[in-house]
Amino acid sequence: MNAQITQTTSFIGGRHVPSLTTYANVDPATGEHLGDVSRGGADEVDRAVKAAARAQQEWKRSSTEQRSKLLVTTAEVIRANRDEMAALESEDTGKPLTQAYADVDVCARYFEFYGHTIESYYGHSIPMAEDMHVYTRREPYGVTGHIVAWNYPLQLIGRAAATSLATGNCAVAKPADETPRSTVRLAELIHSVGFPAGAFNVVTGKGSEAGAALAAHPGIAHLGFVGSTQVGSQIAHAAADRVIPTVLELGGKSANIVFSDADVDAAIPSLVRSVIQNAGQTCSAGSRLIVAQDVHAEVVEKMAAAMEKVTIGYGIDDPMLGPLISTKQQSRVEGFLSDIGNAQIVTGGTRPEGLAEDLVGGAFITPTLVDNVSPGSRIAQEEVFGPVVVAMTFGDEEEAISLANGTDYGLVSALWTQNISRAHRVAAEVEAGQIFVNTYGAGGGVELPFGGFKKSGYGREKSIEAFDEYTQTKTVVVKL
Repeated sequence: MNAQITQTTSFIGGRHVPSLTTYANVDPATGEHLGDVSRGGADEVDRAVKAAARAQQEWKRSSTEQRSKLLVTTAEVIRANRDEMAALESEDTGKPLTQAYADVDVCARYFEFYGHTIESYYGHSIPMAEDMHVYTRREPYGVTGHIVAWNYPLQLIGRAAATSLATGNCAVAKPADETPRSTVRLAELIHSVGFPAGAFNVVTGKGSEAGAALAAHPGIAHLGFVGSTQVGSQIAHAAADRVIPTVLELGGKSANIVFSDADVDAAIPSLVRSVIQNAGQTCSAGSRLIVAQDVHAEVVEKMAAAMEKVTIGYGIDDPMLGPLISTKQQSRVEGFLSDIGNAQIVTGGTRPEGLAEDLVGGAFITPTLVDNVSPGSRIAQEEVFGPVVVAMTFGDEEEAISLANGTDYGLVSALWTQNISRAHRVAAEVEAGQIFVNTYGAGGGVELPFGGFKKSGYGREKSIEAFDEYTQTKTVVVKL
C-alpha cells in the first residue's frame, strides 16, 4: 500500500478486508478526493475481535525476549518506510511534512522503547511468613480495543499498539474516519515482521458504526480512547456496562503561565509552537496564556508579531501551519471567534488571503491571539481545537493558580519563571497531568507518563507506567 492507492480497507487477521460500502477520504488542504475508505461495521469488528482472540492464545505465551525482538524490528521497518508514512500522514491530516515526519519517528520510538523495556517488567515477591512464598504476576487482559482521534493517528495508535503487544495482549484498532491510511499501513508492517496473524487488526469506518461496535463488543477485555470528553464519557459507559477497564485521554485547555521574571524572548517561540503545532488540533495545546500584569503588554505584542510570521500552506510543502482537519472544523473555530464578548482579536481570526488557487477551498485559519478574555467565557473554557490562544492577566501567584485551575480540564500546563522555588510551589498546586517549567512539551516524550486530571481523562499512556494499564495483577500464595 502506498500514497497512490485509491481505496483503504480494513486489515484483519493479516489480510485486507473490503466492506460493501465506502466513503470518501478528503484532503483538508484542497477539498479534493484522496480515495475511498471501506465503511466497516459490526460484522468487521466481530471478525477482527475473533482474529485477535485466536492470535492471543499464541501471543500470551510468548517470551518477553520474543516480544522485544519483534517490537524493535517493527520500529526498524517503520523507519525504513518513513517517507511513505509521513506522506500518508500529511495528506490525511493536512499537517506540515516536518510534523508528519516527527509523528513517524515517535511511532517508531514507541515500538523501540517498549521493546527494550518489556524485558525489565515483572512482578514482585511479597514477604509474609516463613512457610509462605507469595508473589505477583502481571498478566495480559486479552484483546484490547483502541479508538483514536484524527490529530495524531500514528502517534496515538503507535503507543497503544506497542504497549498492548509488549504486554502479551492482541489488539483491534479503529482509526478516525478522516485519517485511516497510516494506521492500516502500520498494521501491514506489524504483520510483516512476524507477529501472529491477527495480533493487530484495523477496522476502518465511521465512529458511530465501527467505533460503537468495538466499544460494545463482548470480546474486548480493555478499552482505550483518545478524543473528546463527550465521546469519552460514552466510551466509559460502554466499558462500565461490561465491567472492563479503560484508559481515556480526552480534552484539554492547557495554560502557559508567564510570571514577571520570565525570560520573555526565550519563551515566545515555545508559546507560539504550543498553539500552532498541528494547527492547534492538539489536546495538550497551550491554548490559554495567563500573563503577569507587568509583562502582559510585552508578551502579547511579541507573541502577535511572531504569529504574523507563521507561513501557511499545503502540508506536503512543509509550511509552519497547515489546514484544519475539515471545513466543518474550520466553521467550528470561526464560531468560537464570533463569540468573544468584549475581548479583542490582536492578530488572526480569519481565513488567510493570498493562498495558491488550489488551496482556496482548504480548511485554513490564520494563527489567532485573543486578548483580555473573560476567564469564564466560552472561548476560555472550551476546547477550540484550532490555532487560537486566549490571553488573560493575573496580579499575584494565588490568582495565577486559580486561573490555571479554572476549567474542567487538567492535561498539561507550563510555568515560565526564573524563580525555582516558585516553579516547584506552583507546579504542586496546578491541576494537570504534566507540568513543564521554562519549556513546553505538548504531551512530552515517549518516556514521560501522560494523562489527565479532571475531565481530561484517566489512566496513563507512555512511559513504563503504561504497562500497568495494560496488565492485571495476579497474586500467588504458596504454603511451603
